[in-house]
Formats: sequence, C-alpha cells, structure tokens
Amino acid sequence: MAELAARLQAALNAARKAQDKPGTLLLSTILADVKNRRIELGHEPTDDDVVDVLRKGIKKRREAIELYDKGGRPELAEKERAEVRALEQYLPPQVDPAELRDAIRAAIAAGATNIGAVMGKVLPQYKGRAEGSVLSAIAREELAARG
Repeated sequence: MAELAARLQAALNAARKAQDKPGTLLLSTILADVKNRRIELGHEPTDDDVVDVLRKGIKKRREAIELYDKGGRPELAEKERAEVRALEQYLPPQVDPAELRDAIRAAIAAGATNIGAVMGKVLPQYKGRAEGSVLSAIAREELAARG
C-alpha cells in the first residue's frame, strides 16, 4: 500500500475511534475511490495515483461549492469547504507560483507558442505538486503578454 494511502487509512481508523462521523464518511469515500483506482490500474496505486484521487475529490467538492453558493445553500457549501480543507492536508506542498511562472517562461522561450504546447512541457514536471488550473492561468497570462 502506498504511504499516502496508509496515512489515509490510519486517519480513517482514528476518525472511527473518535466517532467523527463527517471525517469517517469523507475518508472512507476517498479510500473507496483509491480502491477503485487500484482495480482500474490492476496493481497497487502509487502515491502519485493517490494524489490524483485526492485532487479529483477536491475538484468535485469545489464544483459542488460553486453550485451550492449559486443555489443559496451556504450551510452545504461550508460543509464542502471543510471537506476540501481536510483533503488538502494530505496533498504534497504546492510549488511556489513564481517557480511555475519561470518554468512557463522557459517553455515559451523554448518555442511553445500555444497553451497546449506550454502545458505539455510544464505539467509533467509539476504533476501532483501544482494544480492544472493554476498552471493554465499563468500560461495564458504569459502567452498574452508575449502576443
């Protein structure tokens, strides 16, 4: 079992002992997603695979927050925000945006002239350590400044 998956399992066990129902539900849902990923891959997921599962879970919850805010349901939006904060604890530290900007500028200087080319060069370097949406926003800014 990947180290991150083991940490999630230990946190789930602690939440169960503490009778933390929201925590237990959140962690058991994420661990079920990790198990599904294992089945999908046909082998034990790596920490990177578990990070991908966590990011998808966070993305899903952020989309729900947006819908709840639009629908006038602040109590449900806050519940989702709490879940996002809880899941973010398990992600590796994010890369500094200045470092991302430098990498994007280097990709553009090396000949990447559109968003797809820039993302293709930069995203693999920061997989699991930077959100695609952040990379995309910086890349668009830099391409617009050049164009």
